[in-house]
Amino acid sequence: MIPIRRDSVTTEDPLRQPLRVLPGVGPSRQQVLAKLGLNTVRDLLYYLPFRYEDRSHPSPLGYLAPGPVVVVGRIKAVEDRKLRGPKVQRVTTIVLADRTGQATALFFNQPYLAHELGPGQVIMVQGRAVRRPGGWEIAAHGWELWERGSAHAGRIVPVYQVTQGLSVRTLRGLIRAALDISLPAIVDALPESLRTRLGLADLPWALEVVHFPTDLPSAEKGRRRLAWDELFALELGLGMARRYRREREKGVRHVPDGPLLAAYFASLPFSFTAGQQKAWNEIRADMEAAAAMNRLLQGDVGSGKTVVAGAAIVKAVEGGYQAAMMAPTEILAEQHGFTLSRLLGPLGIQVRVLTGTVEGRARQEALQAIASGRTQVVVGTHALIQEGVSFANLGLVITDEQHRFGVRQRAALRAKGSSPDVLVMTATPIPRTLAMTVFGDLDVSTIDGLPPGRHPVKTVWFRRSERARVYHGLARELELGHQGYVICPLIEESEKLQAQAATELAQELQSGYLRKYRVGLLHGRLSAAEKAAVFEQFRSGELQVLVATTVVEVGVDVANATMIVIEEADRFGLAQLHQLRGRVGRGTAQSYCVLVADPNSDTARRRLETMCREHDGFRIAEADLALRGPGEVLGTRQSGLPDLRVADLVHDQDLLFKARAEAEQILDEDPLLRSHPLLRQSVAEMFRDRAMFATTG
Repeated sequence: MIPIRRDSVTTEDPLRQPLRVLPGVGPSRQQVLAKLGLNTVRDLLYYLPFRYEDRSHPSPLGYLAPGPVVVVGRIKAVEDRKLRGPKVQRVTTIVLADRTGQATALFFNQPYLAHELGPGQVIMVQGRAVRRPGGWEIAAHGWELWERGSAHAGRIVPVYQVTQGLSVRTLRGLIRAALDISLPAIVDALPESLRTRLGLADLPWALEVVHFPTDLPSAEKGRRRLAWDELFALELGLGMARRYRREREKGVRHVPDGPLLAAYFASLPFSFTAGQQKAWNEIRADMEAAAAMNRLLQGDVGSGKTVVAGAAIVKAVEGGYQAAMMAPTEILAEQHGFTLSRLLGPLGIQVRVLTGTVEGRARQEALQAIASGRTQVVVGTHALIQEGVSFANLGLVITDEQHRFGVRQRAALRAKGSSPDVLVMTATPIPRTLAMTVFGDLDVSTIDGLPPGRHPVKTVWFRRSERARVYHGLARELELGHQGYVICPLIEESEKLQAQAATELAQELQSGYLRKYRVGLLHGRLSAAEKAAVFEQFRSGELQVLVATTVVEVGVDVANATMIVIEEADRFGLAQLHQLRGRVGRGTAQSYCVLVADPNSDTARRRLETMCREHDGFRIAEADLALRGPGEVLGTRQSGLPDLRVADLVHDQDLLFKARAEAEQILDEDPLLRSHPLLRQSVAEMFRDRAMFATTG
């Protein structure tokens, strides 16, 4: 935790003023603006347009061409009338003229215009021009009073996302007013030498042109400067966090590898892959160091992260410490408990599972065993961080599928020990740009490749009209003695509807295509005990097919399952599809993933094509980042890091890499930015109220 005082941010900063200082902003408008996250002048200035309209060169009325146009003319006549037809509609016709000719603008269902506009006024109209027998008509979708120097016409005009009760014109005017009162007082936090060396614009100019540019290249140059500021403050903050942790947080110094760890490796029926060995070497070095380990272990589904984590657990236990692993679901916790018991039990290491369903006497016995140290390894869900759970000597904390936990939940588990080493794992491959940003305060280990004997899963896409062919293929796998999954279509409205859809699908298949086989059902509405029972039946082979919702997205590991059918696969994101595909291909037999879908959008079709073409999770993650953007790919709201308002991690990768390098260089000379108070202020603003920073004062 880095101590950044709240009072280090001056209250005289013009950008921190509330929006009520702007003309026309009273209590009601403040509430509307707050819906967009706009509370201060800074919020307003960093609320960027999503596009621009070029209103600087209107077309002469006498020389129009069919298609989109912007025209300026003096009103000659205004008429409002009803249209005949099954629906009552009104049309306001406005005859416009300039020196070259005239045209008629049509506004539908806006009768108030007949009262607002009249002959002699000069207006700008946007719309689509069509040549009629009587002359040019413009189906209008926007208008402005024509004023030279206006923020709304006669120039390149910004267009913003708005909400009910707030027009784009009003927001544009407020931003203009905010710029006028704040630009003269803004002090650029970025040293001039750095701006010159990197070719970055100064801040006041950038804020002006990103909203009211003279040309589009200027707008982009301004945007990149603002994006740089975000990324630079982010990397400075993360760099400060890394340094503070390494220098101040002394952790457990684990002993060198001993006979227990040697026995662990000897018991494995395989040798580590090169990727596993590299990751293990990095983890081992961290554990033997004086500073607390804070490492991310990422690898594709089926890459063998659990056995690497198992080695870390054995190393901790051999030195007399306990280890805890927290998983987001009970199914995943039970799976890890089963796997670790199989791996560590023969070494005399006791593994215990603690979830919310462990109650009464069993829970008390578990708590006593953990508190006394008799239980050396505990696997559980959020139940691990509840009151009453205490450890005798916790030396290693592991969080699996860590992005599903909030930063405070992860910190709460770590607080159960005295600066234990921390290993967080994810099977959601993360592009390098996101790993650098979202996990910028962690060291990153990556396991590449699959264990020996594993084959890439063959992925194919069928239309719904070919479902019979799909399930005949699944039946062939079942006849060979294998098992399979069928994933119910995604229904996000409610878990109840999702469970109902899964139940109906299971009944349809059991009485239809799969009537000869034993079909089980797993969904989120089942109790934890019911889920565990179904999962155990499937793992033991008692069930041949498991119809399930996305509760099997992570953690279900049955080597005999060789085929997964994903119904209406176009409803799922790329990351989910890849995780679901990872449920098969865990044995030595060739496995298959079948996507059933009739996509109704180009984006959905591209997702399916990507799944069929790509097997590498990191390449899929890059594609997912490009399709969805960084905000949704990894659930960054759970990461404890600030949202980025301007920077785009897809298109601004060059800025991110430069920002990281420059931040490291400055922090090497000045770790707490004491000689750079304005940069320190920027970091404090970005990380305000974030859990990774301690705040005092």
